[in-house]
Amino acid sequence: METPADLMEALVEKAEAYGKTTYELSTLKALETTTIVLGSLVAQLSVFILIFLFVFVLSIGVALLLGDLLGKVYYGFFIVAAGYLIAGLVLYFFRQAWIKKPISDLIIAQTFQ
Repeated sequence: METPADLMEALVEKAEAYGKTTYELSTLKALETTTIVLGSLVAQLSVFILIFLFVFVLSIGVALLLGDLLGKVYYGFFIVAAGYLIAGLVLYFFRQAWIKKPISDLIIAQTFQ
C-alpha cells in the first residue's frame, strides 16, 4: 500500500511534467505564430518591392514622355513629382483607414489563425 508521502511525490512529479509540457507547448505555439506572421510579411514585402520598382521605372518613363511633349525634360519630372505630392497628401490624411488598420488586422488575423 502506498503511503501519503509516496502519493504526494507522484503528484509533484506529474505536476512538474505537466508544467514542462505546457511550457514547451506555449513556446512552440509562439514560434508557429511568429513564423506565420513573418512569412506573410516577407511575402507581402517582396510584392511591395516589385510593385515599387515597376512604379519607379514607369514614373521615369512618364516624366520623360511628358517632358518631351512639353519641350523641356524637367517639366515632365515636375508634373510627376506634383502627382506624387498629391497622392502622398491623400495617403497621409487617410493613413489610419488605408494603412494602419488593414496591417493591424492582418497581423491579428495571422496571430490567431
